[in-house]
Amino acid sequence: MSFLRGRLSTFRWRTRLALWGAAACAGLAVVAFTKLTDLALSTFFELANTHPWLPFPWVPFVAAPMAGMAAVWLGRRFFAGSQGSGIPQVIAASRLAARGEDVSHLVSLRIAIGKVGAGCIALLGGFSAGREGPSAQVAASILHFAHRLLPHSRAIAPADLILAGGAAGIAAAFNTPLAGIVFAVEELGRRLEARTTGILVSTIILSGLVAIALEGNYSHFGRMKVSEFGDIVIPVVVYGMACGVLGGIFSRLLLWPQTHPHFLLWRWRSAYPVRFAGGCGLVVALVGWLGGGLSYGSGYSVTSALVSGDALSAPWHAPVTRYVATVVTYFSGIPGGIFAPSLAVGAAFGASTAQILGFPLEALPITALCMAGFLAAVTQSPITAAIIVMEMIDGHGMVISLMSVTLIANAVSSRISPELYQELARGFMAKPASPPERPAPPVRPRAPAPLRSPEPPRQASEPSDSPK
Repeated sequence: MSFLRGRLSTFRWRTRLALWGAAACAGLAVVAFTKLTDLALSTFFELANTHPWLPFPWVPFVAAPMAGMAAVWLGRRFFAGSQGSGIPQVIAASRLAARGEDVSHLVSLRIAIGKVGAGCIALLGGFSAGREGPSAQVAASILHFAHRLLPHSRAIAPADLILAGGAAGIAAAFNTPLAGIVFAVEELGRRLEARTTGILVSTIILSGLVAIALEGNYSHFGRMKVSEFGDIVIPVVVYGMACGVLGGIFSRLLLWPQTHPHFLLWRWRSAYPVRFAGGCGLVVALVGWLGGGLSYGSGYSVTSALVSGDALSAPWHAPVTRYVATVVTYFSGIPGGIFAPSLAVGAAFGASTAQILGFPLEALPITALCMAGFLAAVTQSPITAAIIVMEMIDGHGMVISLMSVTLIANAVSSRISPELYQELARGFMAKPASPPERPAPPVRPRAPAPLRSPEPPRQASEPSDSPK
């Protein structure tokens, strides 16, 4: 008995060490992805602002189409499966893996490399895309690869590893371990097996701790010091309903290519994906130029300025241009997420309308409410949205108001659009069309045998009557 207990204990610790090592690698990969995306965005803005021989309005009109076409071409040619947000792929992969089906077209190290490389190229063109959704797919790919390193293939189900990897990617990207755990339950898998919950949760937390160790214990968008404020009920209701409507329409627009695949525009995209991405790049450049450059990139800098108080308000067109640029970016097919752009839309919407509507509150609480409300309306994950915003702005004093606005926004959005990530995941779960079978070589008909004239039948010789 003692021998068996020792073997079982060794088996468990080998499993833990393999998972924790993979979680640390996932955290390192997400941090490296973060640094690369920051470098890509800073390069874009530096090129646009510091070279007098390249006027600012014209830089995006060259960079965006070229970057979009390059990202889509690389994704389709070498890294198939790296397109899009990444979260729907993680959801689909976890469900297919639970059925015992192959998921290498959704999560793999090849896809992770393509997600990072092509995503950074797209940000070099100023596309309105985030890195949080792609980080989930990158981390899920690493955890899925780690399954083959376990001492036994049945130690933990591959579906649970994929789920944990996706949540670990969110936790490391936002520096919000608690939000990663909630996101795993509410959006990605919506279930955790009791026997593996502790190991998987520790995996998610470890990935977030690696990111904290490398980048410091920071708040993603700075620290919002919210003082006591007056009546919050009316703003919560008004902005909850407004964000619900805007987010529901946003989700429905993103589902348009999947719900109406035979529409002329989407048929043209299927036939010429690289050219279509170039056209989307031109639209992104035009929208950014009209909006004064506020819609370029992930929106982190604008959101951070509004949250920290460096910018007390935003122009009226800031949420409009960011909204349009994010939709067009998603249509282009580049690798990129919608988390950070959605938060930027919400922040700009709150900051630009608080004074217009005449609410007695300062702009900072309104900004936080709209960030959480719009994100909840888009993803229809209200608890995750509230916790993410609370942890990113250090706004623990707004827990009740954030939860309230996300629940209202989610209720309104669900009347307009189905759940975005769940619907997109169903599209990825459809079996890819198998390549057409090679037709069998034609069988040559045998040449008919030459017709021979039938020989006349031989007649029996009749006896001669003549005497010999």
